[in-house]
Amino acid sequence: MPHEGSLLQAAVVFLLAAVLTVPLAKRLQLGAVIGYLIAGVIIGPSVLGLIGDTESVAHISELGVVLLLFIIGLELSPKRLWVMRKSVFGVGMAQVLLTGIVIGAVALLAFGQSLNTAVVLGLGLALSSTAFGLQSLAERKELNSPHGRLAFAILLFQDIAAIPLIALVPLLSGSDQALDTHDSLVHGLRVLGVIAIVVIGGRYLLRPVFRIVAKTRIQEVSTATALLVVIGTAWLMELVGVSMALGAFLAGLLLADSEYRHELESQIEPFKGLLLGLFFISVGMGANIGLLFSAPLVVLGLTLLLIAIKLPLLFFIGRLAGGLGKQSALRLGLVLAAGGEFAFVVFKIGSDQGLFTPELYDLLILTITLSMAMTPLLFMALARWIRPKPKTTEVPDEYRDIQTDEPRVVIAGMGRMGQIVARILRAQKIPFIALDTAVESIEFSRSFGNVPVFYGDPLRPEILRAAKVHEAEFFVIATDDPDTNIKTAELVRKLYPHMKIIARARNRQHVHRLIDVGAQAVRETFYSSLEMSRQTLMGLGLSQAQADARIARFKRHDEQVLQAQHEVYDDEAKVLQTAREARVELAQLFEADRLEEEAVRL
Repeated sequence: MPHEGSLLQAAVVFLLAAVLTVPLAKRLQLGAVIGYLIAGVIIGPSVLGLIGDTESVAHISELGVVLLLFIIGLELSPKRLWVMRKSVFGVGMAQVLLTGIVIGAVALLAFGQSLNTAVVLGLGLALSSTAFGLQSLAERKELNSPHGRLAFAILLFQDIAAIPLIALVPLLSGSDQALDTHDSLVHGLRVLGVIAIVVIGGRYLLRPVFRIVAKTRIQEVSTATALLVVIGTAWLMELVGVSMALGAFLAGLLLADSEYRHELESQIEPFKGLLLGLFFISVGMGANIGLLFSAPLVVLGLTLLLIAIKLPLLFFIGRLAGGLGKQSALRLGLVLAAGGEFAFVVFKIGSDQGLFTPELYDLLILTITLSMAMTPLLFMALARWIRPKPKTTEVPDEYRDIQTDEPRVVIAGMGRMGQIVARILRAQKIPFIALDTAVESIEFSRSFGNVPVFYGDPLRPEILRAAKVHEAEFFVIATDDPDTNIKTAELVRKLYPHMKIIARARNRQHVHRLIDVGAQAVRETFYSSLEMSRQTLMGLGLSQAQADARIARFKRHDEQVLQAQHEVYDDEAKVLQTAREARVELAQLFEADRLEEEAVRL
């Protein structure tokens, strides 16, 4: 019973720490990984000491890295590797080797470490965090940018390189020196035998097993099978003295081309996320925060030294080998400059094998943790400086020279909505003029013929005068930026009080603000949403007349509600109350229409 109580207590502590710290870290733009690390520090022995058995937690949390490597193996289909071969095996290998040599040389020459320790230090610190790096890129929507794609390729090679590095650490520690030649040969044959079993089993046994399980259509059995494959393979590898991560990686690689790949990934992903979070919490728990107080200069100095070595090297590799521009190369360096989760695994094995002293191990773990914490801060500090400069596009004189004869309509913005308005006006032979600040839009519109679209900012009064707005009857604002639309409507209303203004609105709040400045607002997705709803109702069995009636009823009711909400739109509570009342009223109206239709049929 005490054991069960302590287990439940530990689970509550872990979940509560994650729920409190991770959202806070995300809100501060630090990322979820930093939240998990902070949670581990707080509940660990260095601060509150809520968890006593940190070793057991560390063993369980290693499954997070195992599952991560399985999913990485799943994503490494031969075709994808072939397409990315230059970036992965060219740039990725160059980064690991160059960074490992430089950091290893610093450890050997400047800090007096032994050669074997320096090798493990250099290669371990050359690795970056896959979870942290990909998350940072995803949060900034940069995964498909040039530096995002190169960062993914480098991280992919680092994950592959981590497998032999983990296997190399015991050899470098000298723990195998006591084995004689016969024992070494037996051990090697045992390892090769297990790898052969995994390869043959993965090729010929796993697919039939998954086929049988899939036919049962029982979700929990499918999940259990996926976990059995990963954990079972990892256990086999551990039995023969090889890293669990290698087994998981091999299993994923063998199933990369399987028809069950996506099913496997969806089954494993939730467990991977939770256990990887637990892994980072355990790392935070193992961080000796006392070093920050006893030797702050050493800890901060090593953290800054790590970033100061990796960031310029990554910048250099990104520029020369990756062909990136200066700003993209700098972003690449920032994403990958910190240490990674595999360094924790490598150094833990090194510490267990006696390669590192406990003091050095604590120092390394704290340095990597702080380097991760500093990366988001560096991004925020340098955000303005590394922001790409706006492109200055050369505008031909013919686009600037606004020529028009008494337009009846002026259109601001020739994007999707502006082009449709212009096409209809042109088909009706109604004279108009269009203004835009995007040369691409102007070129595209003019490519269809002599369309009167010119380069000009509608927020500049002299542009409006040149476009002869004073002679027009309607001013149509079709740009896709809500603030620009409101400012343009305000300026046109101020300069031309009698002008009829029709403006594109993003949402209901935007509608209210446009109405306040005297514009007629048209919601950009309202009518397309009504048409989608009409077709859906017809597909569900309503006749065309019934569907048209429902849509017409909704449109009239929504416009009445919008008009009523305009009186109170600055009071959120009243707007919500109006929306609730309108929802009930609409349901009653629809029910009344249905009963009326039934009465007519009878």
